[in-house]
Amino acid sequence: MQNSLFYLAALVYAICAFLPARYRTAISAGTVLGWLVHGGALWADMVLPGSLRLGFAVVLSATLWISVAAYWLENRNFSLDSLRVLVLPCAAVAVILPALFPGSLVPLQDKPGLYGWHIVVAIMAYSSLTIAAFHAVLMAVQEASLHTPPGGRLGWFAAMIERLPALLTMERLLFRMIAFGFSLLTLTVLSGIVFSEELFGRPMRWDHKTIFTLLSWLLFGLLLAGRHWRGWRGRTALSFTLSGFATLLLAYVGSRFVLEVVLHRGLA
Repeated sequence: MQNSLFYLAALVYAICAFLPARYRTAISAGTVLGWLVHGGALWADMVLPGSLRLGFAVVLSATLWISVAAYWLENRNFSLDSLRVLVLPCAAVAVILPALFPGSLVPLQDKPGLYGWHIVVAIMAYSSLTIAAFHAVLMAVQEASLHTPPGGRLGWFAAMIERLPALLTMERLLFRMIAFGFSLLTLTVLSGIVFSEELFGRPMRWDHKTIFTLLSWLLFGLLLAGRHWRGWRGRTALSFTLSGFATLLLAYVGSRFVLEVVLHRGLA
């Protein structure tokens, strides 16, 4: 049943992604409908009696689910319709992945009581920094458009870019999202250390997930420190944001993709 819901949500997202911007009400309502269907399918697929279903596809789908909500809320406060054509197509692809790559069941009986919250916070950190990465891409396109002659700006996407808020406003939004995502990522790292101590008897397992997560945490931390102490902005901020996001993506989704799809191994 949930597989049908995944496909339905993907269809709704795809329609909303490519509707003309003048259908603002329909796009907004359709996005909410797709988000609700997506959430229901995720809940039915992930949360099972005494266990959780985890894997790269489920986590990526959940990450885009929260990212869609962040886009919808952000677009109501600011004119960011161009974010729609980045977020919704990605969500349309991510939403069907759990139907194709179901992952593995993780029993909760032998896990600490707050283990589920550790997973939730980690996914929220992924999602916050994912929407920040989409935002950074928009800013890069917006900055490039400033150096494009008016006659060369063609197409509906270019028109939406021109309706974005000023770059300084976009930059403030970007750092607000990064600061929020970094706080959640810090909680993820700290709770991961606690659970690793309880489950494995040592504070950290130095695997790919840990190394890439810490590297991503360091990159975002350096960016926020550089912003505060050195006034980093512009291309420096965008480079750090996209590098930190790519590293974070490798931390779980990338490594789990290799294990599950390439090596055909379940969750360790």
